Amino acid sequence: MITPCRAILIIATVVACGGAASAAEMSASGIFLVATDELRDPNFRETVVLVTQPRRGGPFGVIINRPLNRRLSEIFPEIEALKSKKDVVHFGGPVARQGLVFLVRASKPPLRATHVLKDVYITADPGEVDELLKRSNPTRGLRVYAGHSGWAPGQLQNEITRGGWHVLPADAETVFEKDAATIWPELSRRAALRQTRSTIDPCIID
Repeated sequence: MITPCRAILIIATVVACGGAASAAEMSASGIFLVATDELRDPNFRETVVLVTQPRRGGPFGVIINRPLNRRLSEIFPEIEALKSKKDVVHFGGPVARQGLVFLVRASKPPLRATHVLKDVYITADPGEVDELLKRSNPTRGLRVYAGHSGWAPGQLQNEITRGGWHVLPADAETVFEKDAATIWPELSRRAALRQTRSTIDPCIID
């Protein structure tokens, strides 16, 4: 598991403790950014963002706890299996709000996708998820987001340094299984506990 210290090293390129990240960790470098009360941007108020660092460009990801009042069946009316589903589109972030981004949980990586977690991938190519949408249970291991979140190189580092974000290890269960309304409060408490414990050991691992 990537510790908060090593996660900052991977995503924000700030000084962190511990040795160099392994190749596997670098290829799946997802972390959670948990908004603090110091973050003034209304786009990210009380949000949790799943963020990864691609090989080129700045970090990017999606807000995982802002469901929208629009069902997937409205977005994909041609998919019969979605008509009985209540799953909704989520607000992924303020960048390219009219575009769709997909988080896919799969043992086999999609062809054109970015590796985020051990078995989680992010893609903006609808063709990559076409077969998933045609399954009898099309929303299993799939989240759809309107827009995404992104930062220029160095921007996220500055926001973290100013106290705008807590950094926590990310996990697929929180993304795909938790009630969105509970995610920010729960991770905020977890971050506060880690911060208290880190006054004793700044690189503490659970």
